[in-house]
Amino acid sequence: MKEAIQTYLRYLSIEKNASVHTIKAYNTDLQQLCEFLAETFPSETEITDITRMQLRAWLSGLSASAVSRSTLQRKIACVRSFFRFLHKRGLNTTNPAVHLVSPKPERRLPKTVDATQLGTALNQAQPEPAGDRDHAWQVQASAIMELFYATGIRLRELTGLNTDHLDLDKHQIKVLGKGSRERIVPFGSAADEALRSHLNLREYLLTDPGSDPGALFLTIKGRRIYPRAVQRIVEKKLVEHTEARQASPHALRHSFATHLLDNGADIRVIKELLGHRSLNSTQIYTSASASRLKEIYKQAHPRADK
Repeated sequence: MKEAIQTYLRYLSIEKNASVHTIKAYNTDLQQLCEFLAETFPSETEITDITRMQLRAWLSGLSASAVSRSTLQRKIACVRSFFRFLHKRGLNTTNPAVHLVSPKPERRLPKTVDATQLGTALNQAQPEPAGDRDHAWQVQASAIMELFYATGIRLRELTGLNTDHLDLDKHQIKVLGKGSRERIVPFGSAADEALRSHLNLREYLLTDPGSDPGALFLTIKGRRIYPRAVQRIVEKKLVEHTEARQASPHALRHSFATHLLDNGADIRVIKELLGHRSLNSTQIYTSASASRLKEIYKQAHPRADK
């Protein structure tokens, strides 16, 4: 079983070009399954011994332990993909996971930031130019905030940006999204100004040995910026200047999509900008807008509560 897992993870990495995050999550899921089978069915240790009932017993235990529906969905997707791979490669004669059913996804409304408050956070005055690393870091933080809200890109898409992905003349960036799918996303004048300011001072972040000159956004020591550092930047800005219930890069992505929809953008255009494969993933923003319209109606109509 463990050897089969490693073979599958190499396939995800080399042939499917899956993200490090996906590979890590799937490895955790499969190791958890492996431990469950070893403890519950110690006499059946071969990969060919695994049955659909055993897989369902594992999933039932997870459901009883209050695992979230989204986590359970991922684990089921992982197991289905794993056994499908083994079956296609001839490493297993049957596929015990073929009829596993995923629970319906939870349709939670995305948490957004009020447009006026977000504008206040983005318009905060910059410190006086000092031509040093700390000032360059502050200017970069503003560029990161502006780019998130201007494009709606994901956190790992932002940290993966290189300087040659940026086209200031055309006001657009080339983004490498999920499944290594590339897309071009435009941005406006506010983001353009912030990015130009960042590029003018970026050299102050490239002074240490081992700096990464290709990365668009950098740590204070010149390495490619990592996701947690970006999360801290966004959280600090939103907590200080807004009442956002979720102070994260994803809240800016949700705000980008919802504010576009509120102002008349076509849902199919928003789908392309967000890099969604299916329109179903984008439809949740129509629910968010409908919810907001109901709130406005209740506040404004004289007989709404009669």
